[in-house]
Amino acid sequence: MPPTATIKPTQKAIQNYYAALKIYDGLYVSHETGVRTAFQTLLNDTARPNGWTLITEQTLKVGGKTIRPDGTLRDEFNLPRGYWESKDTADDLDNEIRKKIAKGYPLSNTIFEDTRYAALYQDGHERFRADLTNQQALADLLNLFFTYAEPDIEGFDQAVGEFKERVPELAKGLADKIAEAHKTNKKFQTAYATFYELCKTALNPNISQAAVDEMLVQHLLTERLIRKIFDNPEFTRRNVIAAEVEKVIDALVSRSFVSLTKYSHMERT
Repeated sequence: MPPTATIKPTQKAIQNYYAALKIYDGLYVSHETGVRTAFQTLLNDTARPNGWTLITEQTLKVGGKTIRPDGTLRDEFNLPRGYWESKDTADDLDNEIRKKIAKGYPLSNTIFEDTRYAALYQDGHERFRADLTNQQALADLLNLFFTYAEPDIEGFDQAVGEFKERVPELAKGLADKIAEAHKTNKKFQTAYATFYELCKTALNPNISQAAVDEMLVQHLLTERLIRKIFDNPEFTRRNVIAAEVEKVIDALVSRSFVSLTKYSHMERT
């Protein structure tokens, strides 16, 4: 049994959905490309408050095949979080679902619907089936859809949340190390001077030392972590600025930064 969902946050969107269907019914519209607009609007309106974006007809490659779900929902990191497929009211929904599964359509978190019924698949299995004429059933469907997270994504979200919480502490520690290096680390001072001149030439002739220091902090907090996650050692060597930043950071790491063990996992292997 699905958890009881509160329909208050999406009540207007749901009411608008039923109103649109009533208009289509009055115009005798029942074909897929006609009626699917109502559910598309419903998903779009309920996705935004959840931090997701609905992208229609986005091409996906699955097992060498090209598929195009009616809707792909992506989060703020551009990770796919759900899919939607609309069918004609004259179609047999279960038969159409079998066809899509045979074509390799994702079943991680996918809604199949024909304006009368909807089947929600999660983790490869049917999780819930809703009578779309029932307002609470529709609300339950949306609640299950938008609250679902695959294990890997759930872990990623948790890691991102923890990292965000620690950013101020991490940034201060890095800023302190950089300030110390300006005074005591000759190798860093030499590399920094070259980099500073490059920044003035390539970015802004009036750029301040504080702005350049902040650039180094941001680079250490983000780029090196991203490079480690995606295992791409060439990530920072695609432009002159990035390459010079690495030289400055290598100089920083060689002495003062090495003692800051909490960042050791970000270093290049």
